[in-house]
Amino acid sequence: MRRSFLPRGPILRAALGPLCAVALALGLPVTGARAAEPIRIGEMNSYKAQPAFLAPYRKGMELAVDQINAAGGIGGRPLELIIRDDGGNPGDAIRVAEELITREKVDVLAGTFLSHVGLAVAGFADKRKVFFLAAEPLTDKITWSDGNRYTFRLRPSTYMQVAMLMPAAVEKKAKRWAIVYPNYEYGQSAAATFKEKLKAAQPDVEFVAEQATPLGKLDAGPVVQALADARPDAVFNVLFGPDLAKFVREMNAREALKDTFFVSLLSGEPEYLDPLKGEAPVGWVVTGYPWYDIPTPAHQAFLDAYQKAYGEPPRLGSIVGYTAITSLAAGLKKAGSTDPEKLVAAFEGLDVVGPFGPFQYRASDHQATMGAFVGPIGLKDGMGVMLDPVYVDGLSVLPSDDEVKKLRPAAR
Repeated sequence: MRRSFLPRGPILRAALGPLCAVALALGLPVTGARAAEPIRIGEMNSYKAQPAFLAPYRKGMELAVDQINAAGGIGGRPLELIIRDDGGNPGDAIRVAEELITREKVDVLAGTFLSHVGLAVAGFADKRKVFFLAAEPLTDKITWSDGNRYTFRLRPSTYMQVAMLMPAAVEKKAKRWAIVYPNYEYGQSAAATFKEKLKAAQPDVEFVAEQATPLGKLDAGPVVQALADARPDAVFNVLFGPDLAKFVREMNAREALKDTFFVSLLSGEPEYLDPLKGEAPVGWVVTGYPWYDIPTPAHQAFLDAYQKAYGEPPRLGSIVGYTAITSLAAGLKKAGSTDPEKLVAAFEGLDVVGPFGPFQYRASDHQATMGAFVGPIGLKDGMGVMLDPVYVDGLSVLPSDDEVKKLRPAAR
């Protein structure tokens, strides 16, 4: 799965449009990449297990690599992606990480999707003292309780995205809540945070049902029935991917919970919303990515380049992959080196401009302040869309640096 670092074909042609903006953002000369030893990025992910998110993610990475290399690379050195599948489990991921470091001689590690896999690679990075950008895994542990010097995280965490949904949850004043989530680190983390934050905001709240389901193996009928039998006023959903589709379709078939208020993580992401088409759960308040309704110059430049390169609209995975690479490029340029210690120093407080606008990697917990969009789901032309989406800056939902000291006691 080796990826050539030389730009070519439709991606190169697409890259040339927004090339100057990218080059200026990274402080690069607008010239062709010179023949030099590449900077090798060892990227691992659950490509076979999570294709809906990770196929667009890979395209986003490759678009960014082509743009950066066409602009001269980093200090004259082109970027090269060495891509591997992590098998969707921690043991395989650690073996892949070891292979990337020892055999492929990569300079940095990046990627992972599932939270327990990301935690395993973060532990490996700490042990081996190698820089790791966790692009996607959402568990709070990766930057707080299990945080370490060598690991940084791009996407808004479960804590951050739950906090983004909290105003809608509190405003509803529902007293009887149910929760459904995939029973692994991400789902457990999200459910625990939601209960803690809602109880703090609304002490009289009651949690009347909780369904923890096996990832990718949802038996939707009994789960929907159990939630309906509890007669909740509102539901917090953490399911995603095929499990989400099964859940929504079973609800529709049974006409269950149809008047129940929902807040839901990730359900506005096109990867998970588009497959539902006209069955999309109207009225759910969700976090997501309304690519069709972000009228900013930075996003428009990305959107134009992506659609020109691939002939299709981006997904949230596209944003994450693209921004992971531009983050690494910005950090490498600031560090002036691939040395892990210098990269860590460069990333602490690193400012990056992505398709969603400027953000920063905090020194206190190594969490990026990139935000997400929040809004209700509606139907348009027979497809689910986010209506009146609002961008929530990540910094606005993160704890202070003083609070982080309590949350991240073991990190050096």
